[in-house]
Amino acid sequence: MKTLQEYKCPCCGGAIAFDSTLKKMKCPYCDTEFEMDSLKGYDDALQGEQSDRMEWETSAGGSWQEGETDGLRSYVCKSCGGEIVGDANMAATSCPFCGNPVVMMGQFSGDLKPDLVIPFKLDKKAAKAGLMNHLAGKRFLPKIFKSQNHIDEIKGIYVPFWLFDTDVDARIRYRATKVRKWSDSDYNYTETSYFMVHRAGSVGFEHVPVDGSSKMADDLMESIEPFKFSEAVDFQTAYLAGYLADKYDVTAEESIDRANQRIKRSAEEAFAKTVKGYTSVIPENTSVQLHGGKARYALYPVWLLNTTWKGNKYTFAMNGQTGKFVGDLPVDKGAVTRWTIMLASIFSAAVYGGAWLLYLIGLL
Repeated sequence: MKTLQEYKCPCCGGAIAFDSTLKKMKCPYCDTEFEMDSLKGYDDALQGEQSDRMEWETSAGGSWQEGETDGLRSYVCKSCGGEIVGDANMAATSCPFCGNPVVMMGQFSGDLKPDLVIPFKLDKKAAKAGLMNHLAGKRFLPKIFKSQNHIDEIKGIYVPFWLFDTDVDARIRYRATKVRKWSDSDYNYTETSYFMVHRAGSVGFEHVPVDGSSKMADDLMESIEPFKFSEAVDFQTAYLAGYLADKYDVTAEESIDRANQRIKRSAEEAFAKTVKGYTSVIPENTSVQLHGGKARYALYPVWLLNTTWKGNKYTFAMNGQTGKFVGDLPVDKGAVTRWTIMLASIFSAAVYGGAWLLYLIGLL
């Protein structure tokens, strides 16, 4: 049995107690008062909430057929441990992740055959053009970066992805507020009203991607999304000709947490769009029930570009299907300083000019 002292304030989360003078429940932290019936209804709603049930069928990928991997070779980087796959005609190459030489280990042997592949649509020339466009218009990019910068490596690589499909039944409780402000001749007033808002419904998710490579930065891969799944085809080894393929080292089971996070966050955002008329809306509890969740194994096309400037390496990635380009750039600290000084000078001149004008017209 819940005692009165165990109730939490819906506004600030502090413990509340019965105030015998007011005949109401009162929070000693934010001074909010509650009628007993309203508080009981709030507590009953909390007691009825369910926990998440997010289970998946992860038997993705098929078996390699006899002779299907005869033309593939396995390469391992002795520096970062990355394992990539290429065709038998590939010359000596370097690791697309850290740039160190890789050693050919011989015939490729894989655990799972990919279900799907999105073939490369853009070539190496487009990747170089993407880098130049990425550099254009950057005010604080060092001027000599373009001229001194050279592209050490441009490699087309198929990155392993686990694609999660599921139907979701979700119940979400939001904490919403309405803020009203007014003033009189003596004071400024602010009134904040708190609301518990419920939303429930069903939504379907298809092809939620989670990269299956520990060497690829998750934020880098998510930044070049989305890929157009409509162009995915059944996997054939012929699509690997002339490209590298990263062998997955993160299993579908190990990728479930990230998939669940993305699905849960997307469900909260989708339902939150239906909560209107409030000053703020914050999800406080989400119950997600998955139905028919399954994962598939796919290869997505990515161009990786490694560049060097002043001894530092910069890695860029381009979506090999859509051309979306991402990557960090160096900053010319001297240019930032000069720009700041110039803005300060302009501001000072404007202030001085305004003051002088006021003086001339007799207001100062």
